[in-house]
Amino acid sequence: MQKPLAALRNATRMALVLGVVATLGACKGEEEKPAEEQARPVRSVTVQPQTMGMTVSLAGIVESQVQADLAFRIGGRMTERAVGVGDQVEAGQFLARLDPSDEENGLRAAEATMTAAEGQLSEARTNFDRQRQLYDRGFASRAAFDRAETGLTTAESQADAARAQYLIAKRRLNDTALYADAPGRVTAIGAEPGEVVQPGRMVVQVARDGGLDAVFDVPANILETSPADPEVTVALSQSPTISTKGRIREVAPRADLVTGTFRVRVGLIDPPGELRLGSTVTGTADFGEGTVIEIPATALTRSETGPAVWVIDSATMTVSLRDIEVERFLPASVLVEAGLEPGDVVVTAGVQALRPGQTVRLAGAAQ
Repeated sequence: MQKPLAALRNATRMALVLGVVATLGACKGEEEKPAEEQARPVRSVTVQPQTMGMTVSLAGIVESQVQADLAFRIGGRMTERAVGVGDQVEAGQFLARLDPSDEENGLRAAEATMTAAEGQLSEARTNFDRQRQLYDRGFASRAAFDRAETGLTTAESQADAARAQYLIAKRRLNDTALYADAPGRVTAIGAEPGEVVQPGRMVVQVARDGGLDAVFDVPANILETSPADPEVTVALSQSPTISTKGRIREVAPRADLVTGTFRVRVGLIDPPGELRLGSTVTGTADFGEGTVIEIPATALTRSETGPAVWVIDSATMTVSLRDIEVERFLPASVLVEAGLEPGDVVVTAGVQALRPGQTVRLAGAAQ
């Protein structure tokens, strides 16, 4: 009787163990089974080319067509400056002065040297004339005549050198005063009285009277798409109703090393009086109509190489990151120069949470 009961208990234990093992195996299988990835909802736009007017507006400043930096030809301590920023100057007007003490002493020394050299020249000329007469009459030797002639030549050379030194000293004294070479308006000051200035250092900057330019820093992509000679409307930024027309007069051959833009000068045609030197202006040019690809600014992201967008593969509904070239940034959109084709579906919302190859579903499509 005990043996059947023991066998029954062993069978019961074995059944329980097998049940537990089967349950654990089933749980482990359920844990190892990967959960299916859910498609991320995104918003998108279908790329379509569109025709739009190419109008470009840039901010600039009014400058004189001719702007001169006036400086002393010699160095020294500046003792006087007669003009300030904003002053109107005329041709020949006195602007500034250096301490003339050294140049005055140099002029007196050069004058004394010239006087001595001219005295020696007069004596040498008299001696030569006397020796020539004696030689002609046979009372002087040829050697004495040659010495007199050599002395005269030497005295003439010394006198010429002394006169040149005198003129140099006189010119240096004159260079201690700075004068305006043409009428204009003072736009900048480079030195104050009491400073020691070097030759060529700007002391007064004068915008000469005459034509006015509107100066703009233009990106390279705008220059490349610009017509040959576009008409530019230049308006005062604070009062857009005050405006005039202009033509491009000069384009810098090299881009700025920091900004990468090109300096463009637009000559103003009959500018109104309100467009003064230093006025902030807005230049607008119409490049005509063109076909462009425009996408919302929210679609723009960045790859390792530059601007990029997420493009949806309509067959697999997965996304891939594609590099693009931006032609121009607008307030709410971006003009794409290269990288997109008509019919491409671009993600416009949720771009920061995507990864290459991720499955998406369209929450709202637009064209």
